[in-house]
Amino acid sequence: MKGIVLNRALEDKIQLSDLPLPEPKKDEVIVRIKAAALNHRDEWSRKGLYPNLKDGIVLGSDGAGIVETVGSDEFSHWLGKEVIINPALHWGANQLVQSRNFEILGMPRNGTLAEYVAVPADRIHSKPSHLTWEEAAALPLAGLTAFRALVYQGQVKSGEKVLVTGIGGGVAQFAAQFALALVAEVYVSSSKEEKSQKALSLGVKASFNYTSEAWVQEALDQTGGFDLIIDGAAGDPLNQLISVTKPGGRIVFYGATMGNPGKLEARKIFWNQLKIMGSTMGSDRDFDGMMELVEKYQIHPLVDGVFPLEKAVEAFDRMKKGLQLGKIVLTP
Repeated sequence: MKGIVLNRALEDKIQLSDLPLPEPKKDEVIVRIKAAALNHRDEWSRKGLYPNLKDGIVLGSDGAGIVETVGSDEFSHWLGKEVIINPALHWGANQLVQSRNFEILGMPRNGTLAEYVAVPADRIHSKPSHLTWEEAAALPLAGLTAFRALVYQGQVKSGEKVLVTGIGGGVAQFAAQFALALVAEVYVSSSKEEKSQKALSLGVKASFNYTSEAWVQEALDQTGGFDLIIDGAAGDPLNQLISVTKPGGRIVFYGATMGNPGKLEARKIFWNQLKIMGSTMGSDRDFDGMMELVEKYQIHPLVDGVFPLEKAVEAFDRMKKGLQLGKIVLTP
């Protein structure tokens, strides 16, 4: 089979390789991939910035396809079924936090950027019938991360003012769509006008250009502050988010693409009784809740573009440059 593997000896750090077909263990199934989606962890792996990297491993956490082989007769009812894959492995029994054995499909074990993938049978779920293969592939990791940040950690409520930062990213677009479905009053931020316009077309109230020095005051003037902020950047802008959070409000951040803040406005945090929470991926309970939400409200993931595996470098480079609006999908 064909697959995209990490090879740090090459200039592009990834290559399309011929690989042996996976053989299922007793607790596994083999899924013939119809579509797979990129996440930032794939690009971080290419840059050498992800832990436990191994050359020769197939990248990719998100995927959707058809169950072709099962490792045990008890999973035979899945044969021929259309499924999406939950890439969160070994979360454990504690809803509060993942176990020490937690890992994500696609590194250090082979992932979805291939024609076939072996996954534990308890990681597959029926594909929502209203989604295309490309939309289904776009859903799992980012949708799960957004759901946990917004619903479990953020405890979003109907009518609350919610700000989702960096609307072009996969998690951000899901957080905005989920918040809209749950009848929150949703606002976004972006540095790109086309991304802001797309968000407005989805039903958000307004978009703020976070590169403008005036955006904090503009947001306060327009909203009076936010009850909940979902952020994936952190860095020094975290202090701006603290400034636009209502007293008693919550900030949930699921990533730190801008690194750690140089300083933190501690006085504003304690005086305004703010809650700042971290969140990553999600439990099996979160995944089930995310799936129920997507099906109940017939939510369609935003797909930025679709590339064949042969053009994986082009797809990765698009993500590297931050050009995407929604998820970048690859197909075998």
